[in-house]
Amino acid sequence: MDARIETVDVSRADVLAALHAACLEEAWPAADIGTLLQQPGVFAVLASDAAPAGFMLWRVVADEAEILSLGVLPSVRRHGIATALLEAAVVSLLAAGVASLFLEVAEDNRAALAFYRTHGFGAVGRRSRYYRRVDGQDADALVLKLTFPVGKIT
Repeated sequence: MDARIETVDVSRADVLAALHAACLEEAWPAADIGTLLQQPGVFAVLASDAAPAGFMLWRVVADEAEILSLGVLPSVRRHGIATALLEAAVVSLLAAGVASLFLEVAEDNRAALAFYRTHGFGAVGRRSRYYRRVDGQDADALVLKLTFPVGKIT
């Protein structure tokens, strides 16, 4: 799939919320996503082909960034969309002088863990019972970190 990646702002919060609901267990309302996107240092990219297919939200504070959410529609997963979204964010982060990128992922989310490990993230911490599941089974979160090279990339 050849997805087009575009930076989006608060005007697309409804699209991001619809994707979030379709991709992830706990949906974030458009109002919450809109509030996030109005904060300094919060950014989003949207992947589209014929229709929106995935998104990524992240926050930058000083020289660190955090992935707030990343999702790809189940029907188009494993076609490189998540990689394209992550790469678009990394280009932006490197240009901004960010040194490291963090995220939390459920320890039982094997697909996400494999994706992030493939892209160079490593575990640096754990948050006990971080994810509250609808079935009542809580899950720990692993805190993952990607450190960017220091200095010029040639």
